[in-house]
Amino acid sequence: MVNNKFIFKDYSANENNSKWNQMIKREQQLYSKPGDIRSPFERDFNRILHSNAYNRLKHKTQVFFSPENDHISTRIEHVNYVESISYTIANYLGLNSELTRAIACGHDVGHGPFGHKGERIISEISKRELGKPFWHEQNGLNIVDDVELLDDYEGNKQNLNLTYAVRDGIISHCGEIDENSIKPRDAAIDLNDYTKPNEYAPFTWEGCIVKVSDKISYLGRDIDDAIEENFFTEDMLDELSEITGIASRTSNSAIINTLVTDICENSSPEDGIRLSKNAVEMMNKLKAFNYKYIYGAKRMTPSNKYFELVINQIFDILNDAYDGANTPNKIMNMAKFYPNLMNNFYSWIEKYWNFGKRERLKNKVIFDIDKKEDYIQAIIYYISGMTDKFAVDMYNEIIHF
Repeated sequence: MVNNKFIFKDYSANENNSKWNQMIKREQQLYSKPGDIRSPFERDFNRILHSNAYNRLKHKTQVFFSPENDHISTRIEHVNYVESISYTIANYLGLNSELTRAIACGHDVGHGPFGHKGERIISEISKRELGKPFWHEQNGLNIVDDVELLDDYEGNKQNLNLTYAVRDGIISHCGEIDENSIKPRDAAIDLNDYTKPNEYAPFTWEGCIVKVSDKISYLGRDIDDAIEENFFTEDMLDELSEITGIASRTSNSAIINTLVTDICENSSPEDGIRLSKNAVEMMNKLKAFNYKYIYGAKRMTPSNKYFELVINQIFDILNDAYDGANTPNKIMNMAKFYPNLMNNFYSWIEKYWNFGKRERLKNKVIFDIDKKEDYIQAIIYYISGMTDKFAVDMYNEIIHF
């Protein structure tokens, strides 16, 4: 193996980096407690780790919906794998593993229920109602910037207020690595200027590491889950072995080791975070294999149709509750018929809307009660935060008189 250990140490996210002040910049000064020993990125990691959005990931689909098999991945397992892979790469190359850890922990908090199919359904609603798509990377930034709240040391609810580097890593994590070289951009931008996934490179090398690790994480693990669910014929498994050169039918750890080692051997500040030609070819073949035999499999169709019913029905009921300034009353009146859905939605939205009391609420007001588009955006945020089970439970409440 080529010895590239610590080759990026002069580019790490630390006080000697010319980008440091921008990396640790927060939109507002974060409250502090005397004697806090954590770095800015450690603090971000803790704030994400203790958020409801992160905790709900354990009940959100990765690929396979509501698995009864405890060994099938949910979204939170994927996040943990990305954190582990990015730590290994960053630690070897001499980059800041505290930053990769924080970005990895938060990178998928914007995912809705039912995996990528759920994301596409929510996006169809958003395009129809608001004229813009929904994509989980942007939603993740909005969640950590505006929606998630934590108690400060005086018991007030406040926004997460994460550092720029972590926020940037969350919205910049999408994108394939077919180009075989990822380098960070030089300029800081307003992250709200993003209009589509993969529009800009990450601001930090650490963000680039998480972006690569995200792809490495899901390829092999989705295959292992599909094997567990008996998705493949013997011919398909033989095809998989030809792609990877690995005889074992449970190949995730071997795939991860191959790709991580290859990145560490081939990356440099001059060439960027990169894979060898052979590794890129293997990765592209694995993606094609997964799309053909897993994501596009006919067995996925019935559940996908069910997801459309669930999400659209929940949206329609919540959307019917809008009545301008009278909306709070209408929501509560509809709670007679849908008590769990409407009471939960009311308790959620009152934290962010310009009505009612705001004692102990120090967070942003992000919705105007007089604007229907704000109300629709609130519904989209709310649905995107649902776990699979909660969404199904709310749908069942709607259809059961």
